[in-house]
Amino acid sequence: MFPKLFQKLIDHFTALPSVGPRMAERLVLYLFKQDKKKIQQFAKDLYEFGSNLNYCERCFHVAEEGLCEICADKKRDHSTICVVEDPLDVIAVEKTRNYRGVYHVLGGNLSVMNEDEIRKLKINELLTRVKTEKIKEIILATNPTTDGETTALYLARIIKPLKIKVTRIARGLPTGGDIEYADEVTLGSSIDGRREI
Repeated sequence: MFPKLFQKLIDHFTALPSVGPRMAERLVLYLFKQDKKKIQQFAKDLYEFGSNLNYCERCFHVAEEGLCEICADKKRDHSTICVVEDPLDVIAVEKTRNYRGVYHVLGGNLSVMNEDEIRKLKINELLTRVKTEKIKEIILATNPTTDGETTALYLARIIKPLKIKVTRIARGLPTGGDIEYADEVTLGSSIDGRREI
């Protein structure tokens, strides 16, 4: 029905989360109608995105250099680490403008995953940071889901013996929801109302 190049691009868009075949067709058609220079710039930006972005060496947030902008910022409170599941959660917390510490991105949670997936979580790296950096508080900001709660309780259990204050964000967020979808005020209140666990 479509030329091969058109169909290849549709297939790429369909592979993205929440993009079905019809939406993919619309996106490709939209791109097709654009000025050639605009398409070339889009392709260049996409190439640079794939070539120049990586994970921060310290916190595993998205970075262009070895460290992300947050870890490299000396004005941040490096004695407080907010532990989140993925980079979108960092962005959500940052939008509140209530938090001035640094982050640690786990890369998921302790769900009913297989052992290989659990090993990919950045839990050992978090423990290394707690042991080697001058950390005063760990804020557990995993999603308020069963898996997020399991992850928070597990992390609290293994960090507390290291004599570090461990807190959990407050319950301003709906149970079963994702942090990335919370509004700034609710998420900011959750950070301010965190409690020790």
